[in-house]
Amino acid sequence: MKPAPRIDEAEVEFSAIRAQGAGGQNVNKVSNAVHLRFDIRASSLPDTLKERLLAWPDARISADGVVVIKAQEHRSLPMNRADALARLQALVDAAAFVPKARRATKPTRGSQQRRLAGKAIRGAVKAGRGPVKE
Repeated sequence: MKPAPRIDEAEVEFSAIRAQGAGGQNVNKVSNAVHLRFDIRASSLPDTLKERLLAWPDARISADGVVVIKAQEHRSLPMNRADALARLQALVDAAAFVPKARRATKPTRGSQQRRLAGKAIRGAVKAGRGPVKE
């Protein structure tokens, strides 16, 4: 299986925003969180992968085909930026993975015979538990 194509950073739009949650005075004055926006239709991804991504059941993909990821886990902007890009790549990797089609197989003749022999033995054991006839 070939790996999923890498996301080009030139196709991704980053915007710095203020993070939510605790952080004291620092959280009110520093924009360390990142909003990542990636337009699937305008990207250089293969057409089949674009179709799979647009049909992907993920709340981060909007109806107009834009992936929006918010990263605010870390306290530094470069780390949040890298985290958002890694999450986007993970999404593309997941959509690019196509599971191998399952082929139905038949049981072998030997396995069928072993199964029937086991059933016959088990049936004989159960038949021997009945009432004793004289």
